[in-house]
Amino acid sequence: MFYFIKTPWILKKIYAKCIWNMPREKKIIYLTFDDGPHPVATPFILDELKKYSAKATFFCIGKNVVEHHDLYRRIIAEGHRVGNHTHHHLNGWKTTDQKYFDDIRQAAKYIDSNLYRPPYGRISHFQINNLKNSLGYHIVMWDVLSADFDRNINGDRCAINVIANTKPGSIVIFHDSEKAYDRMRVALPKVLGHFSEQGYNFEAIH
Repeated sequence: MFYFIKTPWILKKIYAKCIWNMPREKKIIYLTFDDGPHPVATPFILDELKKYSAKATFFCIGKNVVEHHDLYRRIIAEGHRVGNHTHHHLNGWKTTDQKYFDDIRQAAKYIDSNLYRPPYGRISHFQINNLKNSLGYHIVMWDVLSADFDRNINGDRCAINVIANTKPGSIVIFHDSEKAYDRMRVALPKVLGHFSEQGYNFEAIH
């Protein structure tokens, strides 16, 4: 499995219409969580964030919001942001444009947000332009990947991935999913503790 922990500058340039990081001037980190809500992972994350008065952004899958609407309401009630992550976790490179846009619209019935993140980070320039210009979305990518989805590494490695590559303004990806939970639950507390000690705050994307 090949992936970049730190997003290369060339990718940011090729997809310049997407948001890869926030302003770098202040010691603020933007934690994001993809693929939820999940009945075990999401409550764990919310409890950990609360310990540090941290806010985050949750890119939710529409069908999971339908199944776990109580958790979706809790995310919002506790001051976090939500974003659209399609209804069925579709890969934009492997899906017709019409099916892709219809799936995003279906998710939008349950997810009230102008933030969008493409599953797997895979999206075409045509899809980007349509989402921005026709549907009014801000497309949020990332500059640091925890890799908590990778079963070949452990939670400590995920924490190192984040701690070694994150700087002010970084958008960091974790996942509130079954697949990632064993690694995320180890890495997230370490990341929150480390950067809190360094004087960082954690904010939602706005």
